Amino acid sequence: MIGFLRGILVYKAPPFLVLDVQGVGYEVEAPMTTFYDLPAINQEIKLHTHLVVREDAHILFGFSNEPDRALFRTLIKVNGVGPKLALTILSGQSAEEFHRCIHDNDTKALVRLPGVGKKTAERLIIEMRDRLPDLGDMVSTDTVGTSQTSRSMTNPKQEAVNALCSLGYKPLDASKMVQNISVDGKSCEDIIRQALQGALR
Repeated sequence: MIGFLRGILVYKAPPFLVLDVQGVGYEVEAPMTTFYDLPAINQEIKLHTHLVVREDAHILFGFSNEPDRALFRTLIKVNGVGPKLALTILSGQSAEEFHRCIHDNDTKALVRLPGVGKKTAERLIIEMRDRLPDLGDMVSTDTVGTSQTSRSMTNPKQEAVNALCSLGYKPLDASKMVQNISVDGKSCEDIIRQALQGALR
């Protein structure tokens, strides 16, 4: 099992990033909560990782802190929740927000996430209630790098739409989510963050 990776960030296009670890490029899928913390390209980062082994692929998931990885590992133990849906949940809500939804039996907030229907939301609340760690354990100062983010050289709004589609949103819905967001000075990650916050209101 690969517990963590420390290396140079050479590529990022949510939900994918590539980390150069001593000349080996590791392709990693990460939630948006991790992308918000990423430094500029060519900066060193550390990611806590989880390897999913399937018959047709080995997929590496990366997280900026241990609590997010722990929550991901707990989510994929829930019946009907695979790694992709767990990544979507972590991208759409912070660990604290998800904890609140479970504690308050808030199925309405959960079903706003793509791929989460009413039955899945109810199952999450039932199965996660006793599995979630204390809220205090979900806060970590272990970040992936500096807070400096790189600005996209291409169209950040289109990149945001593509990223939202990768997270499970339909193309038309993703376009609507970002269409009224001002691009001025914003990175792809900034636009995605604002779009996701708007979708959960």
